[in-house]
Amino acid sequence: MQRDVGKMIEILEALYPDPVCSLDYEEPWQLLFSARLAAQCTDARVNTVTPGLFAKFPTLEAFAVADVAEVEEIVHPCGFFRSKARDLVACAAKLLSEYGGELPDTVEELVKLPGVGRKTANLIVGDIFHKPAIVTDTHCIRISNRLGLCNVKEPVKVERALREILPPEKGSDFCHRLVLFGRDICTARAPRCGDCPLMALCAEQEKQHG
Repeated sequence: MQRDVGKMIEILEALYPDPVCSLDYEEPWQLLFSARLAAQCTDARVNTVTPGLFAKFPTLEAFAVADVAEVEEIVHPCGFFRSKARDLVACAAKLLSEYGGELPDTVEELVKLPGVGRKTANLIVGDIFHKPAIVTDTHCIRISNRLGLCNVKEPVKVERALREILPPEKGSDFCHRLVLFGRDICTARAPRCGDCPLMALCAEQEKQHG
């Protein structure tokens, strides 16, 4: 059956009226760098690392000339620290040399930056530039499939499917709300289906109960 996306949006908006990214940042480039550090790492852990990182390297100029080994030492707790440190330094240099120190405002340009994939690019487009965006993190992919909004697991295919059914101005916040919902109720290991306000709209429940 066709899913009632409008009703899902309405319920999630009531449940999470103020959806915000859980990464802490002050400058737009700091969100970009935090998102790179968050790959295969929790946002909570990234938030414990970035205050020291951004105090040590407070500007893109400071990052661009940073000793990669010094950055590695600071970001070590985030995992994959060598590639992440290398990407941060290279990204700062490229932003300065090719973009005048400003973040580009399209996914197509953002993914040209070292270490930036479509998920991070969409996060920047939505949160910084407030343009239509779909951030397909693990919660978004898992819950979109459970709800029956898509039947694919590849992030780019999930992104494409959600773009087709979500109002453009709602997409970014909808994805943020799915993250909150995935941490709170529709968890991966033990979803609290009995407490779920979306249960009547859920494709997974239809499958289980006919």
